[in-house]
Amino acid sequence: MAVRKIVHIDEEKCNGCGLCIPNCAEGALQIVDGKAKLVKDIYCDGLGACLGHCPQGAISIIEREAEEFDEKAVEEYLKSQSQSITSTNQHQHHHHTGGGCPGSMIRQFNKGVNESQDTKVISRLRQWPVQLSLVPATAPYLNGADLLITADCVPFAYGNYHNDFLKDRAVVVGCPKLDDIEYYTEKLTDIIKLNNLESITVLKMEVPCCSGMMYAAKTARDSAGSDIPIKVVTIGIEGDIIKREYV
Repeated sequence: MAVRKIVHIDEEKCNGCGLCIPNCAEGALQIVDGKAKLVKDIYCDGLGACLGHCPQGAISIIEREAEEFDEKAVEEYLKSQSQSITSTNQHQHHHHTGGGCPGSMIRQFNKGVNESQDTKVISRLRQWPVQLSLVPATAPYLNGADLLITADCVPFAYGNYHNDFLKDRAVVVGCPKLDDIEYYTEKLTDIIKLNNLESITVLKMEVPCCSGMMYAAKTARDSAGSDIPIKVVTIGIEGDIIKREYV
């Protein structure tokens, strides 16, 4: 045991989004009961590669008494984890449950729909492509645009997405949980730098992992040296608007 630098997680701030997990090369972090946890002291090198990926600011580096970092133990641990994941994937190939992510919990809604009130909705989409990874930062429709950054589950949950949000806006879509959030941040930085945007709106779901989309937008805005306000709208999984705020 020795006093050394090691990761510390403030559980009151942590919302279990999991963005820190893929950025810990040693696999020292896991989501347990909806919170990020340090698995073992010996797996943490104390370098803090995970720090900049926490949108809640829940991760810090502190000095405390801890077991020394053990690179060999990390190699064995990662190997066992890889074997375990392969085995689990084979066993659950048709029964994926989300691996403990709170945003992947299976739910079913029983909504009464009055079919007589249904009307045809006209698409308000004015561009192609829409996936953030595919949209060029120099696309002409971005110049001077009202930019809508949409987590890709939102249009499925919010029924009037086209009329209430997409109308008259340029849109980029992505998933902060499954895609490369660092790449998204870099792409959004370029978009903000190269285009004289009128406004930025972020649409995200209420699940914790979706906060990564807001984090990417804020980081990009700051990296681009812009002071443009970002409007953030949070959509509930049953399709209601839970919160509106500016960041």
